[in-house]
Amino acid sequence: MVRLGLKSLHVDRCRVMLLAATAMAGVSGTAFAQETATATTGYEDEIVVTALKRSTNLQETPISISAVTGDAIANSGVQSIADLNASVPSLTFVDGGPSSRRVVIRGIQAAGEPTVGTYYDETPVTGAIGAGNDAGGSTPELRLFDVERVEVLRGPQGTLYGSGSMGGTLRVIYEKPKFDTEFAADVSLSGTRGGGANYEGSAMVNVPLVDDKIAVRAVGFYRNAEGFIDNTTLNIKNINDQKSYGGRLLVRLQPTEDLTIDAAAYINRSRTDTNAWTLSSGKYKSDALTRQPVRDDLELYSLTANYDFGGVTLTGIVSYLERDLDAVSDVSRFIRSTRTAAGCAARVGGGAACTPTQLTNYYALVDSQSSSALYPQQTMSSWTAELRLSSDGSGPFNWTVGGFFSDRDTHVANPQVNTDPVTGRVIEPQQIATIRFIDDSLRQVAVFGEFSYDVTDKLNLTAGARYFKYDKDISGQTTIGSILVGAVVRPLSFVDSSEDGTAFKFNASYKITPDVMLYAEAAQGFRPGGANQVIGLAQELTPYTSDSLWNYEIGLKNTLFDRRLFLNIDVFQIDWSDMQITGRTPNGAFAFITNAGKARVRGVEFETTIRPAEGFSITGNASYIDAKLRENQSNANVSAPGLKGDRIPYVPKFSAGIAAQYQWALSDTLSGFVRIDANTVGGSYSDFRPSGQPTVNFTRYIDDYQLANMRVGVEGPENRWGAYLFVTNLFDSTAITRASSSAIAVSRTLVNSAAPRTIGANFRTRF
Repeated sequence: MVRLGLKSLHVDRCRVMLLAATAMAGVSGTAFAQETATATTGYEDEIVVTALKRSTNLQETPISISAVTGDAIANSGVQSIADLNASVPSLTFVDGGPSSRRVVIRGIQAAGEPTVGTYYDETPVTGAIGAGNDAGGSTPELRLFDVERVEVLRGPQGTLYGSGSMGGTLRVIYEKPKFDTEFAADVSLSGTRGGGANYEGSAMVNVPLVDDKIAVRAVGFYRNAEGFIDNTTLNIKNINDQKSYGGRLLVRLQPTEDLTIDAAAYINRSRTDTNAWTLSSGKYKSDALTRQPVRDDLELYSLTANYDFGGVTLTGIVSYLERDLDAVSDVSRFIRSTRTAAGCAARVGGGAACTPTQLTNYYALVDSQSSSALYPQQTMSSWTAELRLSSDGSGPFNWTVGGFFSDRDTHVANPQVNTDPVTGRVIEPQQIATIRFIDDSLRQVAVFGEFSYDVTDKLNLTAGARYFKYDKDISGQTTIGSILVGAVVRPLSFVDSSEDGTAFKFNASYKITPDVMLYAEAAQGFRPGGANQVIGLAQELTPYTSDSLWNYEIGLKNTLFDRRLFLNIDVFQIDWSDMQITGRTPNGAFAFITNAGKARVRGVEFETTIRPAEGFSITGNASYIDAKLRENQSNANVSAPGLKGDRIPYVPKFSAGIAAQYQWALSDTLSGFVRIDANTVGGSYSDFRPSGQPTVNFTRYIDDYQLANMRVGVEGPENRWGAYLFVTNLFDSTAITRASSSAIAVSRTLVNSAAPRTIGANFRTRF
């Protein structure tokens, strides 16, 4: 194990920052709209959530759930789901930069299909599988502007949300068209230390076309962020520039009072270069020998219909997602590392020393690929549909039943191509050294139901179940081989993987008082298996099975002091079986997935909102998670990294966040605004301890870090407009969020991090 040498921020500085935020509690002001998870939109009205697929009040929903409102998202500067980790306990991300982020809840983190179900409105989305069959590692991130709320459900949600929700579910709920004219805009200009100028803008317009019958809501955005990483090999400054743009169009039809139809189109475009830098080259310095651009184009179309039968609601959803994702990664140093006599003996001479002619030809082959990159290009399309019936929650017996279908197809071309040694760009037309093609299809069907009964006015019992079946078909072929990376020409071959099974949930809640509720839950989660598509394995299309877990938890929800204090806490234990884990090919260059070992996760989660005076609020959250292997990871076919007692990678033991916001009157028409957000994330490991092959230790320790943001401004009457100055990464912390090493990186450590201190101005308006 190698420990990263950059310490992000002294803990003492974080303590001073958090104490300063807390000290603001002694100041009073004017009325203020509550924003966040466990609180309300006012002193009387509580947030309504739809996590149970029917409307319930947040504090009366007997599960571990947080809800971050649209106001909180705007005030804290959140732009995508990856920025939410400071606001929600146990929510973390394996952050490889834009288009390369994995969502993690309660430490259930592994390669393969997602362990967290991510929804935009009613549509579940996954990443593209890539060459490593890792659909969970590239979660789609749509812009969080004009959002009603984000719900984060912790713990498995398999009964209502299906596969991929074994750790939890993250739901983004956008504002819907209204039968009034509305307009909103948000523009910012900023500068990043060591980078350049950033500018971005978002706008929304809502127009009723037919009174109380048809309304349209259109949203658009554009963002240009200068990079902050310099490539010292190619002499390019700010190489990780990022441009993103897109929007969404929503149409609401309400032909009768009982029928509502919502049609939506979401468009997202993103262009950037990898934001990884090389630890040994210096802070925010990259020594990559190639450009590593990322192109991510996403389109999502959905149609949702709700019909109220009176006490029972029928909901139907159909959606189509298409995503094109291309990413380039530098392999030049790995290729160059094979330019040895030993390399020739292993690859050409069958273990014997090469002849002079063989050695000359071998060196020429290596030299011809000495500047090269992997260039996976993938296209994914996915259909999903759900039909369900739900009670309206008015009686003692409430229920939801339904059926689900999804069909996802992915096409991947994964070539190794030559690059220009001067510019680092892929040479066109492409000079292909080796290439593999993959077609992957995943079809899932399920039926589900959840039933809840108020035994008394205090005691509620809930039970749920889901039956699922999936079929995964994969085909692959390698048309051009390469002895340098162990790629053998292989004809088109096929493999399929099919399973069915059930998931269950049992929940009991008891209202100790009208404002204090105790609940207990046991719930099961699962995700599909699949087959590897990795070169360098004796059998490249090697299948692996689904994995599953049981979650046991007890929680307490408190609403105290006339709704001025909200305090929620829970403890849980998760037993994870047949884990899908990552192994490596014998040469250490490529990863693959197999089932090996068991894990146990134990934790405590805490969140609170305090409103000590009008116009002032403090929200806080914290989690402690102990996520470890219960046995060595091995099976009959492979000895993968991971020994009993190892911590699950990228899972910090402790994380916490705090936000303090104060709003006060400056005059009869103007008010002042100040907000501080801060969070701390504990240290973690990038991988398990090595066992067996490869013998090189690629595990890295990632230091803890602390981040703080601040915003001050002036707001107009009824918050119709606001002008603000803001600072993100206030103390200019070097916050490393991800670290990796491999044979491809020739044992160098590549890291991703938060951007340096950024200072800017923001203006927004709504009317």
